[in-house]
Amino acid sequence: MTLKEECGVIGVIVFSERYASFLAYRGLLKLQHRGQESAGIVTFSSEGYHVHKNFGLVSQVFDELSLKNLKGKIAVGHVRYSTSGKKSPQSIQPFVVNLPRYGYMALAHNGHISNANSLRRNLEKEGIIFQSDSDTEVILHLTAKSKKQSLQERLEEALNQVEGSYSLIVGTYEGVYAIRDPSGFRPLFMGRLQDGGVIFASETSALKDLPIIEIKELNPGEWVFFSKDGNVFNYRSFQDRPSRFCLFEFIYFSRPDSLYDDRTVYYYRKQMGRILAKEVPVSADWVVPVPDSGIPAAIGYSEESGIPLQMLLMRSHYVGRTFIQPRQKERELSVRMKFLFVSDLIKGKKIVLVDDSLVRGTTAKILAEKFREEGAKEVHLRLSSPPLISPCHYGVDIPNTKELISYHYSPEEIARLLGFDSVAFLSMEGLVSILPERGYCGECFGRKIVKKEKKLLIV
Repeated sequence: MTLKEECGVIGVIVFSERYASFLAYRGLLKLQHRGQESAGIVTFSSEGYHVHKNFGLVSQVFDELSLKNLKGKIAVGHVRYSTSGKKSPQSIQPFVVNLPRYGYMALAHNGHISNANSLRRNLEKEGIIFQSDSDTEVILHLTAKSKKQSLQERLEEALNQVEGSYSLIVGTYEGVYAIRDPSGFRPLFMGRLQDGGVIFASETSALKDLPIIEIKELNPGEWVFFSKDGNVFNYRSFQDRPSRFCLFEFIYFSRPDSLYDDRTVYYYRKQMGRILAKEVPVSADWVVPVPDSGIPAAIGYSEESGIPLQMLLMRSHYVGRTFIQPRQKERELSVRMKFLFVSDLIKGKKIVLVDDSLVRGTTAKILAEKFREEGAKEVHLRLSSPPLISPCHYGVDIPNTKELISYHYSPEEIARLLGFDSVAFLSMEGLVSILPERGYCGECFGRKIVKKEKKLLIV
């Protein structure tokens, strides 16, 4: 799997703690899988706002001194993988803007504004100067130019002009807003602290090991404002739309210990493997996961099929990223170096290789070749998601159709091209059947899915 993670957001208000920044930092550490490009925290105190952000992992960007300098009991945090915008210091979030007739506001965004380019052109015609090429900056300028009186009204006016996906954390000296887009593409959760404070986060994993007494998932289109005095306001500012939660949160993005409808993501991924074994069985000696994302589905496939699971493919964590190699042969050599093979258990055996998805097929082809070289009798590939046939317009870094192997070829053709004895995917019906009852976005799979009252409607 070579898709990139989403961004992660967090918002904190504390009462008993001296610094909100330390809780924001702990939460961002547990959202690190959603973005490794940059990290940032903005806090608000009686002295004003305080900001620290930079390129790098959360543990590299912050230390004890920088967290203590982030004074105040209100914090907004962000980890980034850029789905829009170049890698520049100006694109590191949270963004801070001094709003006319209001004051400073910090914004952290997970998602993708699909009409950002047209909105940007219109704003530039009005003389507005952008500091970055991030789609998130459009929201700031739309909010700043609004003539409405309250911040809530200004945010409403701005967000009613944007299209796409967003889970937003907005921090000010008054408190924190958490806002989820009307279709609920991206996850957003609220945890109540024992001291009466609150933590908003992209996933429940960020709330673990904290003094949380209650966790709630924000509904699509829901706004929550938590004031610095501890008052909570819930409201909706959008027209109702069908839920379109991103399927890749279950397939790949969310951390395995995160919860949706009181079950872990690990549970759902294991169930995907079970359904996969039922739908596309194969006779084999070993089930082998592609680490790390293929492990839960491989366990489920093994348990359902009765074929023993073996960790015959392991990842070396000390090899650099493959894309920096200038020539294709060097990239392929680097991919080979990334994986370790347990050769004595491979020779003469039939292997079922299980992964979460197939994008271009470059890595899968090399793995097939390597298993052959190690003496495997047969090598089959099973994917715990449907074929990817379309790019995403809502924030997942899926390539254009030209690069998606499943757009061009059938599973039988893919098997011949990549060197497998067979290739098979989990069906859309099988995938959705084990997930919580809500609407899902399957644009990258060529479909829009709605699931209601234990009945499937696939469009």
